[in-house]
Amino acid sequence: MTSNYLRWTLWCALGFALWINYQTWVRDYGPQLTASSAPALSHASGGEGSLGSAIPQASSGAARSQSAPALPSGEASVPTSTGVGAQPSATAAPAPTVDVRTDVLDVRLSLRGGTIVSAKLLKYPKVKGQPQPVELESEHSPDTLYILQTGLSGPGSEARPTQFATFTSAAHAYTLAPGASVLDVPLTWTDGHGVTLTKTFIFRRGRYQIDLEQTVDNRSAKPWEAAPYGQIVRYVAPTHGSFFSFGNIAERDSFKGPAIYDGTRYRTLKITSEDNHHLTLDATGGWLAAPQHDFVSAVIPPHDTPYRYTLNVRGNEFALATAGPLRTVDPGSTAHFDFRLFVGPTLEAALAATAPHFDLVANYGRLTFLAKPLFWLLEKAHSLLGNWGLAIIAVTFLLKLLLYPLSETSYRSMAKMKALAPRIKALQETYKGEKEKASRAMMELYKREKVNPVAGCLPMIVQIPIFFAYYYVLLGAVEMRQAPFYGWIHDLSSHDPYFILPAIMAVAMFFQYKLNPAPADPTQAKVMMVMPFAMSAMFALFPAGLVLYYLTNTILGLVQQWSINVRMEAAAKRKKT
Repeated sequence: MTSNYLRWTLWCALGFALWINYQTWVRDYGPQLTASSAPALSHASGGEGSLGSAIPQASSGAARSQSAPALPSGEASVPTSTGVGAQPSATAAPAPTVDVRTDVLDVRLSLRGGTIVSAKLLKYPKVKGQPQPVELESEHSPDTLYILQTGLSGPGSEARPTQFATFTSAAHAYTLAPGASVLDVPLTWTDGHGVTLTKTFIFRRGRYQIDLEQTVDNRSAKPWEAAPYGQIVRYVAPTHGSFFSFGNIAERDSFKGPAIYDGTRYRTLKITSEDNHHLTLDATGGWLAAPQHDFVSAVIPPHDTPYRYTLNVRGNEFALATAGPLRTVDPGSTAHFDFRLFVGPTLEAALAATAPHFDLVANYGRLTFLAKPLFWLLEKAHSLLGNWGLAIIAVTFLLKLLLYPLSETSYRSMAKMKALAPRIKALQETYKGEKEKASRAMMELYKREKVNPVAGCLPMIVQIPIFFAYYYVLLGAVEMRQAPFYGWIHDLSSHDPYFILPAIMAVAMFFQYKLNPAPADPTQAKVMMVMPFAMSAMFALFPAGLVLYYLTNTILGLVQQWSINVRMEAAAKRKKT
């Protein structure tokens, strides 16, 4: 039995690397739903039991649109018809748009339905150092379709302000004025018979939250029924590549697709799973979202009203919708149908301020219970040091300090093991060919010298969840996106472009190996000597921030082990004299 810390490190890191590679391989080369095998989806009406939202055929030049979702009526029952009408023609000319610009957003609203067809995040360049910002919503081509639609639908043949309705605007462009904190962008629709809808998008300085106020003014002679809905339509391009291919592993491994919070639980929905192709559920206090690495678009209904959530999938496209109950607007009265929208980065503070539990979209996986406090520590350290790399080093030092008693015990045990190595080798020679007797003799020696041969594994057992937590923080925290360190490290969330950190890590691990007791088996000793370089190769494509953590932890462990070895050797010499 060996207490070689590095051996355990190798196996755990190898298992982690293989796990990530397997997940990537399944996503890239596993079963994929193709458009030809997808079920036919309804286009205009949602019959009893139908989800009622459909993914459209691709159009040339014009944006593809969705039919409105099935809507709860009364006790959240699905009506026999959504009343949306036919799909717009594939050859229809693109609708006019209204440009809206704030200090953080550049948004285009289509006058066909008031759909958000483009949303550029001005503070987040797509590629560091280049002017082109990240664009979430987009209708540039079928393969980049990503739109956020809202509207009102209802029973009967009367016209409704759905995503197909034509709106008007008093201006073609709106800009948040210097010193102003709020920008209102009103769009207007009328049915020609006395019913008017004013659809007002409310933007705020420094905010990615967009409040949507839909006010119906019924000046007709009869009651008017409508139900609000919102939906995200998106094409998710298939990705290819594995762990061992170059690129941003964090971005590749992040979930991109539909997600729902049902009031009690947050769940991501894989569009490759047939169970999700026609999903429907009712929830109060929920919301829907389309998260991706570092960014998200979301529709958040009023938290005190039951809404129906539906997901339709065809091929690589999905339509995730939420619809509220049918309401009646009496003649001469007004009614409000409001939503809250979000288009922006997954900044935890911004998410938490937008809606209850909305910060769950900054998903840290199953280790959220560790990743959340870890990120809190990193954020506090960053506020003091002003650099995320320094924050990683500082928090790693704090964690090492916290685990010092455990590490001290472990390293002392390994130092004793190193001191016992000649005697262990002598026992192996004495009982050569008799493994059982050799093992029994070694265990007696360990017991007599009060050495625990597995104590060296304890730091590794503790370090594994911390390692994973660091990985998911770097994966899910947009605050670290494109965050520089020093020198050649310009982005801690991407791999070291020159692989210098992994090389330094290999050197540090080699010196740590030399401080540990050498394995008695020559073959195993050779494997352990090569291991630091194998680990360096495995870490080459990990985010630089993760390598920085592991390098810092290794150097601190190296210093601690060296210090213990020196102290124990000095104590042994004093004992002899």
